[in-house]
Amino acid sequence: MSRKMVTIDGNQACTHVAYATSEIITIYPITPSSPMAAEADAKATAGQKNIWGSVPAVTQMQSEGGVAGALHGSLTTGALCTTFTASQGLFLMMPNMYKLAGELTPTVFHITARSVACQGLSIFGDHGDVMGVRQTGWGMLCSQNVQECQDMALIATQSALKSRIPFMHFFDGF
Repeated sequence: MSRKMVTIDGNQACTHVAYATSEIITIYPITPSSPMAAEADAKATAGQKNIWGSVPAVTQMQSEGGVAGALHGSLTTGALCTTFTASQGLFLMMPNMYKLAGELTPTVFHITARSVACQGLSIFGDHGDVMGVRQTGWGMLCSQNVQECQDMALIATQSALKSRIPFMHFFDGF
């Protein structure tokens, strides 16, 4: 069998693994993580199965705070859950992140890091958003290229399940 090479970006590489290893994906699109949410939703709509042979439930919420709350509820039932976010969206999830870490609830947030907008919109890449939540008790893994986005998405998931510590998997958004 010949090898098939495809050209993808970090969002697609990360979504490929996150979708395959999740039962519930709760989303609220925020640039630059919107393509991950859209791709996960498209895969679920098309009936694509995860590695356990079921189609993950993908639900779009009204805000990032709603995403964090819904994930917390789903995680307490023992479901394998994930989400995708960036910058201000990550900050809105911070209260729930402390709770998830304190309860030793394994999950992974896939984060496209970008500059936090203060007086206006900003699309510059930096890790200010991720560094702003580093005190929450979550494990942190950073990807430096597209291949690492795919690899670290799986490593973060396995690490969270093995250690029962939630993980942030982040990479440059722009």
